[in-house]
Amino acid sequence: MRFFGWKGPSGFSSSSTAEEVTQGIDGTGLTAIVTGASSGIGLETARVLALRGVHVVMAVRNVEAGKNAKEAILKEIADAKIDVMELDLSSMASVRKFVSNYQSSSLPLNLLINNAGVLTPTFMLSQDNIELSFATNHLARESNREGRIVNLSSLSHHHPYREGIRFDNINDQSGYYGGWFAYGQSKLANILHAKELARRLKEEGVEITANSVHPGTNIRTNILRDRSFIKALNNIPGPGKFFFKSVPQGAATTCYVALHPQVKGVTGEYFADCNVANTSSKAKDADLAKRLWDFSLTFTNPK
Repeated sequence: MRFFGWKGPSGFSSSSTAEEVTQGIDGTGLTAIVTGASSGIGLETARVLALRGVHVVMAVRNVEAGKNAKEAILKEIADAKIDVMELDLSSMASVRKFVSNYQSSSLPLNLLINNAGVLTPTFMLSQDNIELSFATNHLARESNREGRIVNLSSLSHHHPYREGIRFDNINDQSGYYGGWFAYGQSKLANILHAKELARRLKEEGVEITANSVHPGTNIRTNILRDRSFIKALNNIPGPGKFFFKSVPQGAATTCYVALHPQVKGVTGEYFADCNVANTSSKAKDADLAKRLWDFSLTFTNPK
């Protein structure tokens, strides 16, 4: 569809950029937390939200890199409101410290953009001794703050382990471990979490929406830096552009779901190319979503 510039009901397509989908939208008075905001899609999301008047809090693991990213944005948008705060999503202690510091700042929170993620080719554990992809890409996103919540998922959610979520052996290094399957599992978890969170918030009558997005199948970001074939394909000047989205195009769906009036009141959905998209059958499984919620609480609740 991307080759033909197909536009969905929203009026946008896979070739739309983050600036295009937020054109004319005034985000003044809104505050957003963007995780993983020092590079790639996170940085572009932070830049475009700041361009639209949103007060952006860049939640980053490397504070120095975050400060450099902030300075780059300020050179373009002199009046941008940007703060940098440390957040290591592989550590629940860091997540709790970030939340405490944020609450102490007295800043409101209208948008939570769960952008940061990792893809690890070999088995690795987080600081809390939880498989790294699951810990970083899913567990650190267990939140129900006010406003719009956007989980960055992926088309890879169609390709998790056979059972979907390996509840019984998340940390079983002795069994088969596949980096792409583990990544697909975490991306499936992002969608299930958004759906279950949306259900619970609606049940409580809270005006908070929770959605998940697929930024694009192939985007020129660091998450694929270890994949030599993809890197080589990306470096081909001509054909490369047909296989890969640019970062501004990759950030478009996130910014659309975060700011656009068309998404007001829409919750529990999965978006791709700035339009509601279909998911795998596992991502539609309400019982699986509830089970994942309860399973996640065993890791995220303070001991």
